[in-house]
Amino acid sequence: MKLKHKDNVKAEVDMTPMIDCVFLLLVFFMVSTTFNKQEADISFALPGTAEQSDAVEIPDEQIIQITEAGNVFLNDLEYDAPADTDMPELVKTLILFRQTAEANKVPAMITIAPEDNVKQQRVVDVLNACTAAKIANVTFAVGDDEES
Repeated sequence: MKLKHKDNVKAEVDMTPMIDCVFLLLVFFMVSTTFNKQEADISFALPGTAEQSDAVEIPDEQIIQITEAGNVFLNDLEYDAPADTDMPELVKTLILFRQTAEANKVPAMITIAPEDNVKQQRVVDVLNACTAAKIANVTFAVGDDEES
């Protein structure tokens, strides 16, 4: 008795539904992802030197120091935790500072003095706190040349 051999049929996998699922997942994750708010405009003045011949009205200035660990000091008082990006204590203090300067009719001025290896995000957090307090005169301190 002779046995008949059936032709071997190769199994095929249709990739179209799998590709559709991948694209649907991709679209779902793109739509459900929250994006960080981009910094649009941070206005500040870079430090410089200039010759002065006339007397100038001195603005009310405060210095904000930022340590390498992310600690923020204003008048030797530490404000907010290093992990806190909103900095509500600093914002509240800066608003009071601005209101006091406006009452005295002098411009409120902030100088930011970061240490050498401070993360840029922490400096941006302090700039955001100044913006939230509506302080426009923000400058950076010039580092000292102790190394040379």
